[in-house]
Amino acid sequence: MTATQRIVIVGGGTAGWMAAALLARFRPAPHAQIILVESDAIGTIGVGEATVPLIQHLNQVLGIHEPDFVAATQGTFKLGIEFVDWCRVGNRHFHGFGDYGEDIDGVPPHHHWLRLHQAGMPDPIEHWSMPWAAASRDRFAPPQAMNGAAAAFKHAYHFDAGLYAQLLRRHAEANGVTRVEGRITEVLRNGESGDVTALSLDGGREIAGDVFIDCSGFVSLLLGRTLGVDFVDWTHWLPCDRAMAVGSARGGRFTPFTRSTARAAGWQWRIPLQHRSGNGMVYASRHLSDDEAAATLLANLDGAPLGAPRPLKFTTGRRARFWEHNVIAIGLAAGFMEPLESTSIQLIQTGLARLIELLPSGVIDPAIATEYNRQTITEYERIRDFLIAHYCLTQRDEPLWQECRAMTLPDTLAHKLATWDASARVPLYDLESHQEPSWVAILTGQERLPRGWDATASQADATRLAALFAERRDTLARAAETMPPHDRFIERTCMAKAA
Repeated sequence: MTATQRIVIVGGGTAGWMAAALLARFRPAPHAQIILVESDAIGTIGVGEATVPLIQHLNQVLGIHEPDFVAATQGTFKLGIEFVDWCRVGNRHFHGFGDYGEDIDGVPPHHHWLRLHQAGMPDPIEHWSMPWAAASRDRFAPPQAMNGAAAAFKHAYHFDAGLYAQLLRRHAEANGVTRVEGRITEVLRNGESGDVTALSLDGGREIAGDVFIDCSGFVSLLLGRTLGVDFVDWTHWLPCDRAMAVGSARGGRFTPFTRSTARAAGWQWRIPLQHRSGNGMVYASRHLSDDEAAATLLANLDGAPLGAPRPLKFTTGRRARFWEHNVIAIGLAAGFMEPLESTSIQLIQTGLARLIELLPSGVIDPAIATEYNRQTITEYERIRDFLIAHYCLTQRDEPLWQECRAMTLPDTLAHKLATWDASARVPLYDLESHQEPSWVAILTGQERLPRGWDATASQADATRLAALFAERRDTLARAAETMPPHDRFIERTCMAKAA
């Protein structure tokens, strides 16, 4: 090991340049020399344009201010996800970045909602949610601009992933990262240890390193192809294996939320950006042909398409290990989770945070790789269970959805659902990305209502509960009306510069 640790990143795109920017921040020279190798001839996927609130922390530690970030990426704001036709055609529910208020008599509010709902109260639980109150009105203001209960929410973003990678590249290079253009022709390894030692590039060049970050996308050049780490296939739980993506002219409502609409053999996303809308169709190829998927997507756009749909093949799952020898895979090189809950960039960010925390400056001990793999596998599996819940709870009768309803679930998810059914509580495991309010949003939205709830909720005065609910609903509605329209907020604070 040299005195200065040489960290070589393979691949650019969002994953590669996020790795470069963060490592430059936490492993600056002279402690590390960071080199990113990419080829302009190799394109990036670029379908992940929606995020969760965690990305705010990433931008903050990099010193990227929110208005600058949103403007540079043609971004908009996101308060959650609207699910359309998922339970059945005609059903709508909302997963917002917030909860449903403080405990009542020491009990989470959804227990009281369940009691009132059983007694005939028609209001859906999202009426207790500040993100829904604002999103349903196409209004937005950051939490710090609000007061009291109306400030108890978070927000994320929609943005152009290609523009974000460019922003991160500028930031990384300004902080000492070296970019090397070229195609990798061979990966060299130490014959005794098995570690990767260098990359051979076209033109006879060689890039040596101590640690290699594999951001090579689905190819997984180092972890999968070179080191032979197996892929764990989750298609039997998450059956979609294709996607079509297309941009369209902006049209319809300028929503501060992502929309996910279930279709007969998959689902369609809609992501509003400043300069266009991002759209895609995720589907199971054994139930829908590529031509049919493209036709379904194009028939359900808010504006004119900006080109032909781009196809993408994928297998949902993860590598058996993410850290092998001196190689750590990040992003699509590590695994793929369909973008139903916008977790792709989250997994890049948390993987890098874990790497920065565990990566030693000296020789890599196998125990560190084991711990990294344990944590990352757990995080992937928790997200996997949350995604499966969207599929297995449907009441739709098309063949795909019938199969999903009949599938044998992972033990961890089966236990969650059984506990919910019996008590209206969601047991949470280590490294959960989604807390109880998120599960409540999906479970109640999919009409999976439990048999019972906390006894305290049954003992509370029903008239008082109804009054508390009405007061919170009306308070949030009034607060939302004070927010500016989503498009006006962007125009005033973070509009992209004209090309």
